[in-house]
Amino acid sequence: MHLPTEVNNELSLPDWLRPVAEVCESVEAAQLSRFLPPPDSRPRPAAVLVLFGDGAAGRHVLLLERAHEMRSHAGQVAFPGGAQDPDDADEVAAALREAHEETGLDPDGVAVIGVLPSLWLPPSNFAVTPVIGWWHTPSGVSAVDAAETASVHAVRLEELLNPVNRATARHPSGFLGPAFLVKDMVIWGFTANLLARLFALVSWEVSWDASRIVDLPGGVPSGRPSGVPSGMLSDARTRRDHRRPLVER
Repeated sequence: MHLPTEVNNELSLPDWLRPVAEVCESVEAAQLSRFLPPPDSRPRPAAVLVLFGDGAAGRHVLLLERAHEMRSHAGQVAFPGGAQDPDDADEVAAALREAHEETGLDPDGVAVIGVLPSLWLPPSNFAVTPVIGWWHTPSGVSAVDAAETASVHAVRLEELLNPVNRATARHPSGFLGPAFLVKDMVIWGFTANLLARLFALVSWEVSWDASRIVDLPGGVPSGRPSGVPSGMLSDARTRRDHRRPLVER
């Protein structure tokens, strides 16, 4: 498996994606997250692939739903990614390797257009580097290991940007953060926050009602959160009760 480890500055990007590449060149960590690692934290390196594509269904980003039986992050929606291995050349290699292992994605069809600053996740003490990719040659993707991944989705940007599908998630701890309600899924935590910050920075964001609260009853998914239309979550998903940390990997 070939894993490109450098940002591709020569690829001709579609015009709609150029603002994302430009943001990668200048954005600072504080613009993406309020969590910055203290000097003595020694966080563990990790990476995620934020992969944008354009196909028959429209412009989209690749997301996956974690298996509901996992001990950590059960049922949560996330970008492909994970901890950086000693054999990974860098964060780019880690993100592409994890995406391949989790979804079967062919890395040769991905052009890396930028790397965002590493973001700290306090509960797990990971420093996560978002790697931004352009899916110029799409390949088939699916859940490779059912023990880790329940499903894989190319979620349309039109759905994510639609104000009807946006809300503020409220954790039982009182913590508030952005949420997206699409494809029978509640996207929250690290994934939703990064998407929301990116959309705002590249001026894609459409005005939405931040006062619309979606309560997360002890974790996601553990029941249909209040404020979510009936039918938004499948019956199988609403019967589960996984008590997970607020912040995803």
